[in-house]
Amino acid sequence: MSREGRGRLSSIDLLPPDADGIVQWAVAELQARERTQLDILVEMNGKLEEIGCDPISPSAFNRYSTRLASTTRRLQETRDIASAVTERLGPEKADDITIMLVELIKSAAFSILETGELDSKAFMELSKGLQHALSAQKISADARRVQQQEIEKRVAAAAEAAADVAGEKGFSADTVEAIKARILGVAQ
Repeated sequence: MSREGRGRLSSIDLLPPDADGIVQWAVAELQARERTQLDILVEMNGKLEEIGCDPISPSAFNRYSTRLASTTRRLQETRDIASAVTERLGPEKADDITIMLVELIKSAAFSILETGELDSKAFMELSKGLQHALSAQKISADARRVQQQEIEKRVAAAAEAAADVAGEKGFSADTVEAIKARILGVAQ
């Protein structure tokens, strides 16, 4: 069963911007998993009362907490998969890993968007995360390109040095070219 749009806003979604810090505090407390949900709700409602907001009902807070836990679990699963693949591939495949991670982030973003459980702030953070991942992918590709150019320069310098030495030792021009071709990996 698919929902159209984002659905009805919860009482937490309807809190004024002044309450954002309180909601973020509650999220951090829920994710820390050191206190009961009811204890966090009681303290949250106390903080909301201080700024003149209505309290959040236990059922609304439970629904919010459940959505948060589900999203957190999915993101942790994505991190675990990325970590396992990264360990398996090793550092020499850094560019491949970056590409894979960007694709995982895109997949996670799509999954979150599909659920419709995303407010504008979370959407903005998700967008920033994807933007940073794409930037990392570009940086990785640029670094690989620079590294490849440096290797090519060193190989060309080595081939020239070998050709100079071969010429000094009296090798024929054909032999010098064969040595250079072998060093450069060029078939004759």
